[in-house]
Amino acid sequence: MSLDAPVLPTIDATPFRVGVVAACFNSRWVDALLLQARHHLLASGVQPENLVVERVPGSGELPFAAQLLCARHPLDVCLALGVVIRGDTIHYQLVAEAAQQGLVRVGLDAKVPVICGLVVAGNVAEAEARCVGEIDRGAEFAGAALAMAALKRALTS
Repeated sequence: MSLDAPVLPTIDATPFRVGVVAACFNSRWVDALLLQARHHLLASGVQPENLVVERVPGSGELPFAAQLLCARHPLDVCLALGVVIRGDTIHYQLVAEAAQQGLVRVGLDAKVPVICGLVVAGNVAEAEARCVGEIDRGAEFAGAALAMAALKRALTS
């Protein structure tokens, strides 16, 4: 876990259009991230009608869903939320790497910042600590999304 999180400025997100794609797999933890992110976005001024949330089966489906969302809606930013937990094989690593690489590609192709809000945990205790514990990881991902939406608007207007 990173111990040097950036201090992001307070952003008035009133004009921003935000898309969120969230995995259903490992729902206890993803739902917590989604709740935290939604709270932060709305508290920062994102209007409920400008917040689009779609659920997908798992983290491997996040890039395709983000791509569809970016194509369908004029978004300022897209936030992808998922939790991948290590099992007995390297499958978790393959899913996490593919999701992260896919999300980068979607952002570059769509010219929309896509925030990879993917928590990759070594075990259930780590997932619990990162998603439900004292660290508000969903709000951190949402803060990064707002910072990138502001940057996009500043550099493209």
